[in-house]
Amino acid sequence: MRSVLLIVTTFLLLVAVNFNIYQREQLIRNGRVVLLELAPVDPRSLMQGDYMALRFKVATQAFTSKNLKTLNDGYLVVTLDERNVASFNRFDGSGKLADNEILLRYRIRDGRSKFATNAFFFQEGHAKDYENARFGEFRVSSDGDAILTQMRDEDLIVLGSEI
Repeated sequence: MRSVLLIVTTFLLLVAVNFNIYQREQLIRNGRVVLLELAPVDPRSLMQGDYMALRFKVATQAFTSKNLKTLNDGYLVVTLDERNVASFNRFDGSGKLADNEILLRYRIRDGRSKFATNAFFFQEGHAKDYENARFGEFRVSSDGDAILTQMRDEDLIVLGSEI
């Protein structure tokens, strides 16, 4: 009986993990491209090992030290320009969105806002490829889930190797 329970539990766990992977692959394939401009950071601390610490201008526009203390996890509505670069519009996306607006889920952790990730990982020894990063490219679903897929420079040219 125990072995049957173990096999069923293992099977259900594998199904759940693979379904999550499938959902993420679909988001990468079908998600709307949204570019978040990187907020200025100290260039000496930008590259830290095999990853780049990230901050986004939209977070600077939306969050203040005052509202970070009172906000919970939620959604931003961002407006996309003709290049798909996002700028903060308003909090809460419960209303109808315009064609150039999209929901972006945020989380508050340790008094900081987070969109999908706060780091971009790259292959060891490739930090120089990303020195000119000015935008993070995200694939965003209609419900605000986002995945960082690559970095772009100020001319929106993809840096490093594409996913």
